[in-house]
Amino acid sequence: QVQLVESGGGLVQAGGSLRLSCAASGLTFSRYTMMGWFRQAPGKEREFVAGISGSGGTTGYADSVKGRFTISGDNAKNAVYLQMNSLKPEDTAVYYCAAGPSNWGRRRFPASYNHWGQGTQVTVSS
Repeated sequence: QVQLVESGGGLVQAGGSLRLSCAASGLTFSRYTMMGWFRQAPGKEREFVAGISGSGGTTGYADSVKGRFTISGDNAKNAVYLQMNSLKPEDTAVYYCAAGPSNWGRRRFPASYNHWGQGTQVTVSS
């Protein structure tokens, strides 16, 4: 059984930082997998934020977060992280961790992932 559990969300002021964690069980991170962070704000589509290859050697980001967010992984712990700096009110959303088979060219699409966490709320006040 596969389970992804996010943690680290909360309420912060604009300009602040948060670090999100995603712990996986029943799934081994490897070159055959990829991990992603998505977010969904009220009334909006689920949006790709960042992705990382199972080996950890490749990362990708949405234009809206480049230079501010960093995705990383610890394969030995089956965990991925999202360091979020210089947070803006428009970053407010529920953030989801996702896992799927390696398909880097389609990493921006939710349908590429077959396992999802329950989400963690990030709220950035102005």
